[in-house]
Amino acid sequence: MVSLGLLSVFVPTFLLVSLTPGMCMTLAMVLGMTQGVRRTLWMMAGELVGVGLVAVAAGAGVAALMLRLPELFAVFKWVGGAYLGYLGIMMWRSRGRMAIPETLDAEARAGRRELAVQGLVTAVANPKGWAFFMALLPPFLDASRPLADQLAGLIAIILSIEFLALVLYATGGRTLRHLLGRSRNVRLLNRLAGTLMVGVGLWLALG
Repeated sequence: MVSLGLLSVFVPTFLLVSLTPGMCMTLAMVLGMTQGVRRTLWMMAGELVGVGLVAVAAGAGVAALMLRLPELFAVFKWVGGAYLGYLGIMMWRSRGRMAIPETLDAEARAGRRELAVQGLVTAVANPKGWAFFMALLPPFLDASRPLADQLAGLIAIILSIEFLALVLYATGGRTLRHLLGRSRNVRLLNRLAGTLMVGVGLWLALG
């Protein structure tokens, strides 16, 4: 278990980090805009699995090895970035299953597995996330106590905070869609979402 003293520092720290705009939060906002909050939950599930894997690896020291092998990240980053960039271009052109349909009330078309994979790849392929967990977790781990119990407690807190932040950003995207949708600016919404998606892809590939 984690002491209350450590939690009083850990929770505000990670809350601030999670609420700061980043790749995963931007992706949640884009999908909230184009797919709705409920369907974006599938992306969140994949992203949370990815964050959990990275956190476990960081706590176990695996991240140190991964960060010494940048070629592994290069593959993830460029493939993932190219995929998100492609989706962004299709959205900008109002094409593909990720784009908002011409009728705003139409059902979302992106598959659940596709959304989950997007979240997973974005979380795992982000080297800054690995480096962040390498820096954040060790100060909150007590070497004299069982590592597994401490990691389980901290990761549960991390995923809870991350989920709340993702829902907040996705809700913001949905709200933006409704505000602009009143004027039937579907093409404008798709171009805005597409531009953001391309930006996330470039961020992932070049970051």
